[in-house]
Amino acid sequence: MSTYFSADWIFPVSSPPLKNGIVEVNSEGEIIAVLPEEQGGNLNIEKLKGAIVPGFINTHCHLELSHLLGKIPNHTGLVDFVKQIITGRQADNDEIKSSMQNADKEMFTNGIVAVGDISNQIFSREIKQKSKIYYHTFVEAMGFNPQRAKAIMDYAIGIKNEFFPLPASVVPHAPYSVSPELFKLINEKAESDEAFVSIHNQETVEENSFFTDKTGGFLELYKFLALDIGFFQPSEKSSLQTWLPNIKNQKLLLVHNTVSSKEDIEFALQNHQNLYWCICPKANLYIEDTLPDVNLWMQKDLKITIGTDSLASNNQLNILAEMKTLQQHKNIGFEKLLQWATINGAEFLGLDKQFGTIEVGKKPGLNLVSLSKDFAIENDVVTKLV
Repeated sequence: MSTYFSADWIFPVSSPPLKNGIVEVNSEGEIIAVLPEEQGGNLNIEKLKGAIVPGFINTHCHLELSHLLGKIPNHTGLVDFVKQIITGRQADNDEIKSSMQNADKEMFTNGIVAVGDISNQIFSREIKQKSKIYYHTFVEAMGFNPQRAKAIMDYAIGIKNEFFPLPASVVPHAPYSVSPELFKLINEKAESDEAFVSIHNQETVEENSFFTDKTGGFLELYKFLALDIGFFQPSEKSSLQTWLPNIKNQKLLLVHNTVSSKEDIEFALQNHQNLYWCICPKANLYIEDTLPDVNLWMQKDLKITIGTDSLASNNQLNILAEMKTLQQHKNIGFEKLLQWATINGAEFLGLDKQFGTIEVGKKPGLNLVSLSKDFAIENDVVTKLV
């Protein structure tokens, strides 16, 4: 049995918007037809105010950190933020589990249908198994001491295997926490598994300073961790230009990129053929109180996706709220933002045959959102239709 939804606008993403369009969907959530208004005829149509869009894809989240909601002050800068994550992430198991369950429900209510989730432990497996959301888990390997690379990689592979049969892959945490030796092992595993890779990239100027001339706040972080980094020699290059050659061919998501320069972006495009660039605007503002040069990203025609980051650095897990933040701060058109929030993320996660666009045969989920006459996002409230 089919249900027919009509709204002021239908945004299929794969084709131009339809004013007063109609979407036919069956009881399984599969799109049967996308029709113009004049083909409505005598159909029993549920008419709605607003815009119907596909389900959202959150390409960067940390479900494990959900219990840190409201516990870390904003505008600390990344180095202090990382310190507080390290000291605060341990908590009662019941609190961690309950917080993750609530976060999963929140994302589902907010119209998110798929998530690329960062994990360091196995805690989230049960929630992901029972969730109505599709999860791909990125198991982070981190360790800056080259002598521990194999042991760290073996541990990360063990966590990945525990997530089976849920999809998962081993990925580097960030350039400042992964040795070249560990990068090599991660790359070899990704190539062997034909897996895609995610990495936190250039979230702060301190990261570039560390690689350029071994200065800046990360020295204090290593001191805080009691790590001797006497072996490290600066590359005299930016962070991205130092680490990117370690990931050769795999589909790669660069997350945050807050201080990535024009030269960095050009270097990346010249040296890797399958890049995606994730922006987490509310988290960027929460931690560093700044946003990437998204206009430059658009000039360079980058494949952009959107993430929420964690509740340690955000007050909600809501892709529409991230889109609204970008629209307010960067004046980006709704159609462009919607592409980033749907099909681009679906393509990165290998889910574009099911999610990302409103097309016949897909089960993308349907969300209703409120737009002004000039397509400004009026609020961050999502109504799930399917």
